[in-house]
Amino acid sequence: MKNTFFALLLICLAFTAFKCDDDAPVGFEEDKQELISLQKTIQDLADTSVCNETTECKFLAFGSKPCGGPWSYLIYSTSIDVEKLEMLVETYNQKQADFNTKYGIISDCSAVMPPTSLTCENNTCVPVY
Repeated sequence: MKNTFFALLLICLAFTAFKCDDDAPVGFEEDKQELISLQKTIQDLADTSVCNETTECKFLAFGSKPCGGPWSYLIYSTSIDVEKLEMLVETYNQKQADFNTKYGIISDCSAVMPPTSLTCENNTCVPVY
C-alpha cells in the first residue's frame, strides 16, 4: 500500500513540475516571420517612391548584422512618408539586432559600403557606388 501511495505521489509531483504556459515566448520561426513581414512592408513602401525635380533621393542603413553595421542600404525618395519609413526601419533594425542576440546569429562581418551618391533615372532613385 505504501509503495502504491508513494508511486502515485511521485506521479502527481512529476505532473505539477511541468505546466503548460499559454504565454510561452515566441519562438525562432515566429520571430523570423515577423522580421520578414516587416522587411516586406518597408520594401513595399520604399518601392512606391518616385524621384523627379521636386523630390530628393536618400538612403537609410537597413538591417543589423551580428558583427555590427547594416546588411544593406535602402534607397528611396522623399515622395513618400519619410517619417513613417524611418520609424519602420528603426524598428526593424532594432528587432533584427535583438533577434541576432537572442538566437546567436552570426555573419561574415564584411562591411557594406553606402552609396557614394544617388541619381534619378526614369523616376527611380539609383545608387552609385
